[in-house]
Amino acid sequence: MTLLDALDYASVFVFALTGALAASRAQLDIVGFAFVASLTAVGGGTVRDVILDRNPVFWVAEPAFIGVAVTAAVIVFFTAHRFESRLTVLTWLDALALSIAVPAGVGVALAAGQPWGVTLLMGMVTGAFGGLMRDVVCNEVPLVLKQGELYVTAAFAGAVAAVAALFVLPAGPALLLCAGVTFALRAGSLHFGWRLPVYRSRPPRR
Repeated sequence: MTLLDALDYASVFVFALTGALAASRAQLDIVGFAFVASLTAVGGGTVRDVILDRNPVFWVAEPAFIGVAVTAAVIVFFTAHRFESRLTVLTWLDALALSIAVPAGVGVALAAGQPWGVTLLMGMVTGAFGGLMRDVVCNEVPLVLKQGELYVTAAFAGAVAAVAALFVLPAGPALLLCAGVTFALRAGSLHFGWRLPVYRSRPPRR
């Protein structure tokens, strides 16, 4: 198994856990768990592969990814009640999943020979779109849009770190650096309250 394969499988599993936790908060049945978990798990990678014209997309080429997502859904279906705060667990698992998915997206774009601008975007797309789909389907305010929180910013910074590191490091360490930077910024936003300034409307001047 290559590093890219490992990143994709890890991203699918952890994002599927967050999807299943969102399904538990919405009190869905086990089919709903499997659907939301799978959507969350492969959503970002699917958008990435469609944009890059990868044919077939990763989970069609390797259906085991859906099996991993459904397995995660079943695990959460029988254990979610044990967590005191499922939202807290979901949020931190989402941060972990983001830090795995961004380097996965960067790695796929690099392997496809894409320029650095496209590579940055593919890292962000892979990291953000699965969680966005999960939150929209479950009628939650998307984490990616929470006021001022570092989410897409964390993904962007991680992708930039990977692209910059490639000038001095092999691909493997560069992708690990990407994961570290992404998680550090997202975790800092959650734990320490790091924020971007948000727009505040003011009365118009006359």
